[in-house]
Amino acid sequence: MSDQSATPTPSPAPPAPSGPPPKVTNRGRTSDPIANSNSDTIDIPEIEYFGAPGPRGYPPLTEFLDISEVDMMKHPNESNKIEHHTAMYNSDFLIVRRGQEFQVKITFDRPYKPAEDKFALEFVIGSSPQYSKGTYIPVTTTKQRQSSWAGRITNKSDNMITMGITPAANCIVGKYHMYVAVVTPFGIRRTKRDNSRDLYILFNPWVADDAVFLDDEEERKECVMAEMGIVYHGAYEDIAERNWNFGQFNYGVLDACLYILDRSEMPITNRGDPIKVTRQASAMLNSRDDDGVLVGNWSGDYTYGVAPTSWTGSTEILLTYAKSKMPVRYAQCWVYAAVFNTFLRCLGIPARVVTNYFSAHDNDGNLKTDIILEENGRIDRRRTKDSIWNYHCWNECYMTRPDLPPGFGGWQIVDATPQETSDGMYRCGPASVQAIKHGQICFPFDAAFVFAEVNSDVVFHSRGKDGTMKPVQVNRSHVGRLVLTKTPGDVTRRDITNQYKFSEGSTEERTVLEKAEEYGCQREKSNPPLPDVDLVLPTLEISVGDDFELSLEFVNRSDQQRTLDAYISGSVMYYTGVSSSEFLFRTPKVMIEPNKAVTELVAVQAKLYMKHLVEQANLHFIATGKIKETGQIVTAMKVITLHNPKLIVEVSGGGKVNDEMLATVQFTNLFSFSLEDVYIRMEGPGVMLPKFKYYRIIAAGSSLIWTEFFIPQRSGSTRVIATLDCPALRQVYGQASVTIEP
Repeated sequence: MSDQSATPTPSPAPPAPSGPPPKVTNRGRTSDPIANSNSDTIDIPEIEYFGAPGPRGYPPLTEFLDISEVDMMKHPNESNKIEHHTAMYNSDFLIVRRGQEFQVKITFDRPYKPAEDKFALEFVIGSSPQYSKGTYIPVTTTKQRQSSWAGRITNKSDNMITMGITPAANCIVGKYHMYVAVVTPFGIRRTKRDNSRDLYILFNPWVADDAVFLDDEEERKECVMAEMGIVYHGAYEDIAERNWNFGQFNYGVLDACLYILDRSEMPITNRGDPIKVTRQASAMLNSRDDDGVLVGNWSGDYTYGVAPTSWTGSTEILLTYAKSKMPVRYAQCWVYAAVFNTFLRCLGIPARVVTNYFSAHDNDGNLKTDIILEENGRIDRRRTKDSIWNYHCWNECYMTRPDLPPGFGGWQIVDATPQETSDGMYRCGPASVQAIKHGQICFPFDAAFVFAEVNSDVVFHSRGKDGTMKPVQVNRSHVGRLVLTKTPGDVTRRDITNQYKFSEGSTEERTVLEKAEEYGCQREKSNPPLPDVDLVLPTLEISVGDDFELSLEFVNRSDQQRTLDAYISGSVMYYTGVSSSEFLFRTPKVMIEPNKAVTELVAVQAKLYMKHLVEQANLHFIATGKIKETGQIVTAMKVITLHNPKLIVEVSGGGKVNDEMLATVQFTNLFSFSLEDVYIRMEGPGVMLPKFKYYRIIAAGSSLIWTEFFIPQRSGSTRVIATLDCPALRQVYGQASVTIEP
């Protein structure tokens, strides 16, 4: 036999399996599935006998104590919702906060006898309730048999008792079902499953034992209870603000927030920990890698959804997501932050929206934002990859941080805008604000990324013909110039920059930066000599469609003449610092006498920039130049945000709860061109749910008037806000204040 015939014949490969792969579960690792959905429930049997049946079977339990009625005391004017600060939730169910007693009335079929009768209230959450996991909690009235939740009888009258229940201050947050169970000598007899006995338990910033306790009533009113907020945007030297209806008490919003955690398959047992809840939600508020709530879009093309600038509040977004089970289109950073704020406040976690002006997005993980210049001083846009956002919005939420050393609790940064991955998912935080301020960027979660957003150096590099890079100018104070949030109880802005960083140039600031370097952050060490020519760009307030003049002032601080070859570039820019298109380029030659100044004027015509404008209407001017006598580079940057026309919003009518009122929106198109595919949105917390109207075209010079009737549901001061949005014109909004009498 030859060697060849002895070679075994290879078997053909097995056919590839068809159909979807089997769902991977934890079966085989644990005996019970992990409960990860608050909407999944299990019915507990009405009768549960002790031991095996006797020769005649199980005895009946009907002759023992029976429950004829259970009153959850869930109406807004009853003590439970008033004392737990939940009366504003538009819900038919009982909503309470953990760590604080609430009352339930139980009516028996005969007077209750404490010495003989034994009963318990059983609270269950999720599909596999277990006492050891805190998902099944029996609550009794006797001190000897207390569980982690305390129970006591607070009132007794005839056949009725009132029982006080205090959920543990660290219990799971979510939707529970309550049973009343009577203990007999032969078994347990329970009430039937009745959805009206469902109740929601939330975080409690009013109770010292809760991890989210906030010992400041003014801050609590703002960061938990306020429905209307202000989101700051625009530019550092031209701050703009827009109203946002968080709507955390609107019908269906609480269920939508719990659905977000269900959709993420977060284990029920983790839902009492605000650190885990906020980190999970940070990932779920964006749709990257988990089909979360909102699809980000910075392209300017919003054909298949709603433009980010068009939204007026969170309600429509959250209800749409919960109903469709599909991500909602579209969002940018302030939409992510505003909807995340609704989620946090709705669950009882104190939260606020924060805006950081000149926010660095560092592509290569150091503490430098690198701008590359050609040898002659002109910016090299192809090689400049890092960007500085005009502003960036994120959230702060308040909680203890037992996972960190003492002193790092309090306000924590969380950010749902998908920028970089963290532990494999697009999320950010919670990161301690105190840790950022003191350079402790080793602490979880994502402190180094946030530290760079507020502390990066802007480094201008000159790139030689051979590719070598030389730093020619370093600006250490440009990034993180201003951090703003809304003032509690007021409509003014609050500067919280000093909570993020020490004063520029102070001893403390240098110490913090050295500390950050110890943890691996690279800073620019070089200190190039400052050029003896200063370049100053003006601050201008310009409306969309205006022609204007840009003046550049060159100041010679030396005793000799200076000559510059200057480059002046004007670009339409997204608020993320990314250039859309260059519409202006000038190359003047400037001669400056010793110790003198020269002003160079550049005419900017609207027809040059209008056709390129993107939604935030930002024009970015960068001027650079090389001094012929010294070879030094001078640079200056300026963002000009063009101002849009306003909507006129007026409210008229009775101004009383349940009285019909009228809201009117007016707008005049003062442009020389028509506006097409125009959407107007309007809403107001406590008075009007989101409404919208579509106009195919608004001709040049023409006006529109839109009127809507509404019926206020709550008394107090509030606002009706409106936006107008179309591809040619974004960020148009207006508001009207309204006071509703009881």
